[in-house]
Amino acid sequence: MRILVLFLLVMICVPSVVRAEAFISLCFHDVRTDVGRGDDLSMATDRFVALLSWLRQHDYKPVSIDDLLQANEGKKTLPDKAVLLTFDDGYRGFYTQVYPLLKAHGYPAVLAVVGSWLDAAPGETVDYGGKAVPREKFLSWQQLREMADSGLVEIASHSYNGHRGVLANPQGNTQPAFTARVYTPDTQSYEGDAAYVARVRDDLEANARLLEKKLGRRPRVMVWPFGKFSQPGIEIAGQAGMLVDMGLGDGPGDTGHLTGVNRLLVEGSLKLTALTWRIQHLLARGPQRVVQVDLDYVYDPDPQQIDRNLGKLIERIKAMQISTVYLQAFADPDGDGIADALYFPNRSLPMRADLFNRAAWQLKTRAGVRVYAWLPVLGFATAKQDWLVQSWHPENNSATWDPKAYKRLSPFVPEVRELVKGIYADLGRHADFDGLLFHDDAVLSAFEDAHPAAMAWRRASGLPHEQAAVWSSDKEVRHWAHLKNQYLVDFTRDLADTVRVYRPEIKTARNLYARAALDPEGEMRFSQNLESFLKNYDYTALMAMPYLEEAEDSRAWLRELVTAVSEVPGGLEKTVFELQSVDWRGERSLVSTKTLSHQMRLLQGMGAVNFGYYPDDFLNDHPAAKPLHPAISLNTEPFGE
Repeated sequence: MRILVLFLLVMICVPSVVRAEAFISLCFHDVRTDVGRGDDLSMATDRFVALLSWLRQHDYKPVSIDDLLQANEGKKTLPDKAVLLTFDDGYRGFYTQVYPLLKAHGYPAVLAVVGSWLDAAPGETVDYGGKAVPREKFLSWQQLREMADSGLVEIASHSYNGHRGVLANPQGNTQPAFTARVYTPDTQSYEGDAAYVARVRDDLEANARLLEKKLGRRPRVMVWPFGKFSQPGIEIAGQAGMLVDMGLGDGPGDTGHLTGVNRLLVEGSLKLTALTWRIQHLLARGPQRVVQVDLDYVYDPDPQQIDRNLGKLIERIKAMQISTVYLQAFADPDGDGIADALYFPNRSLPMRADLFNRAAWQLKTRAGVRVYAWLPVLGFATAKQDWLVQSWHPENNSATWDPKAYKRLSPFVPEVRELVKGIYADLGRHADFDGLLFHDDAVLSAFEDAHPAAMAWRRASGLPHEQAAVWSSDKEVRHWAHLKNQYLVDFTRDLADTVRVYRPEIKTARNLYARAALDPEGEMRFSQNLESFLKNYDYTALMAMPYLEEAEDSRAWLRELVTAVSEVPGGLEKTVFELQSVDWRGERSLVSTKTLSHQMRLLQGMGAVNFGYYPDDFLNDHPAAKPLHPAISLNTEPFGE
């Protein structure tokens, strides 16, 4: 009894672990009475009033930055349906239209301002997205001081001069200043890590000093322009005294993580019913319609032909009205699945052309799709034969590289892991993209990997490591396959974290062989497992390719595959079924557009949420875009409209 009392006293006295609490954050821009067509980010005053009324009627409770910080420290509990109202850019309409409503309701808000715009003298113009905009469009310092002193409005930094694009590649694309590496045409070189960090630090410090000078307080909140930020940027903001920073990611925020806070971008042109649905369904996943594209088809020795090819691809993708492109970031001209070169600057392999960033940016901005960088995990060309995956040969008790097997580097070799991590880090530095697709090369067969480094890893894990013992029984082989599957999962997650230093909000997908999902022995044969993929990646890109698997009845085979996936919790919601548009057996032949359309209808009819195909031959219109459109498009309108 005494022990129980002492235990209870200890539990009372020891602080409990702070529980992260969810909240919704809304991102507005200008609010005014004269919103016209095409001004999608501005909201009419009457619609803003209607939204505030809806929030109040549905028991949403506006909270402040102080509320979030106190909840983060465990000193306060957020109300249910907590919502943070944020406003970007510092438009004058905030003072005339929004501020009176905040005072009337007692609602707090965050207002993010750009120092260089406020620094401009009356009568001057500021560079706003490449357009000259009158200084008077933005708030005055007197208005800002009044609102800051009210206690309702938190004045946040939106950069001093970072709300702009910088030259980010040789082709002339400008990209968000806080994530792009500046390209210098004269030297044909990119900004290094030190110069990038110094540029970001100088900007954030300049705005913090300006706000302190004009308003008497340094900002506690950093709102990243365009919602784009990096891990070094977050660290710099923290060093400058900004304990909270905000992006534009999907989903709610939580008080346990006040960096990179998700915010729902409010499009003022949306009907109120559509906007409120989004607020109520922040975690809802939209269906994915995916086209996997070989950048090798875009590449040409002639840069002008590259531009023509890329333009053709973009127009096709835009017309198809899909959601996502898996875009090849490596060069594989011989089609063996091994990266002979890369399409981005890097320290490890030849660069065939500085093309990936250009293509990804054009697809994102002109075709309106999300782009996943498609890159190998183990399949990189190297002269290091002793780094290759080795197979165990039980007939003579030997371990060697098998020239008939898929040529891959052993993930257990420390130098291989460093090589691959360096490649992924360089991708993150030099390109703007939304996700990673881990290639189908991340696979180890039942008698792989027998590399000495793999056996050393087993030894370090306290497991039997003698070669003959590892493959002495089915039980041992299954156990080793399970461990290899988890090792590859951990390695790819590590690669994703390497990229997240530069692109914190990327999603992940990984190719899974169909037999790994259909065959009870699938994990033993491939070191892949559907359940672990669904748990560890945002999406599993399942190779739903009946001809590759030599299925006698393609439709029956697809039904079996969808059924197998549906039996795993979350399977249909997180699996992308990738169909094949080419039959690679024997003489290469095309799968007809009609057949692909029928297969997509079949998938939909069985409840598959996400699907697409590979490869896309945009140069020869295969599959034919117009007849395929009704089956793959997310838009219900006719093709091309």
